[in-house]
Amino acid sequence: MSTTLRACLWMIGAIVSFTSMAIAGRQVSFALDTFEIMLYRSLMGIVIVCTVAGLSGTWRQINRQQLGLHAVRNAAHFTGQNLWFFAITAIPLAQVFALEFTSPIWVLLMSPLLLGERLTRVGSIAALIGFIGVLVVTRPGSAPLSPGLIAAALCAIGFAFSAIFTRKLTRTQTITCILFYLTTMQAVFGLVCAGYDGDIALPNAITLPWLVLIGCAGLFAHFCLTTALSLAPASVVMPIDFVRLPTIAIVGALVYAEVIDPWILLGAALIFAGNYLNITRGQTARA
Repeated sequence: MSTTLRACLWMIGAIVSFTSMAIAGRQVSFALDTFEIMLYRSLMGIVIVCTVAGLSGTWRQINRQQLGLHAVRNAAHFTGQNLWFFAITAIPLAQVFALEFTSPIWVLLMSPLLLGERLTRVGSIAALIGFIGVLVVTRPGSAPLSPGLIAAALCAIGFAFSAIFTRKLTRTQTITCILFYLTTMQAVFGLVCAGYDGDIALPNAITLPWLVLIGCAGLFAHFCLTTALSLAPASVVMPIDFVRLPTIAIVGALVYAEVIDPWILLGAALIFAGNYLNITRGQTARA
């Protein structure tokens, strides 16, 4: 089996995992708020990460270096993920995924400030195309901006900050160390935010299986994506990731009777075009 085909198979696993997490998040949202979902997801993640670290012998890779950067990275991801869980309950799933795909565009725009990378002319054009795609998806003026739409747009910025700080951490920290602090710090964040009012809803027989699915699918999705990127170039892997959009649009139509909006698909195509242009031409321009 070629490495490209193996990368495609891993990406199928990522698509299934991201889609499963969206469905599970919507199912438990009627009983738990987003902070409680993040709390239980992180606790599940701690169990998984500690188990894998123990079995693989990578415990010694966990250190206390750059705790500040870990905290900033996880605060950004925690914020983005909470907004994402709220958005999937408030607007069509396809619209959430379309706006989530703007995260690489935000990384492109913020990297000069936070990573010292140069923004090229190709990168500027890619960002402009992506911004036009956002306007097509949201169509400002056609209807009032809803909280769900704003949350979906902001979650992409949170994920972009998380990606930038993760890139910084990977220069000195291992995946085990990053995932350990991802789960433990966000468990603390979730506990504080969910328990500030002294009332944390406990899982029951109905919500517990969905919470387990969220915890497992979240980690497995990123593992699949990382593995795929290690096997094939981003120019091959990332277009496959965009299959998530028509997939979730079909799921939304079949499971939740959501209308497949052609404007969302058109906007997502523009966002994809901007990202793909940066992946294929932006790297050459920076060389």
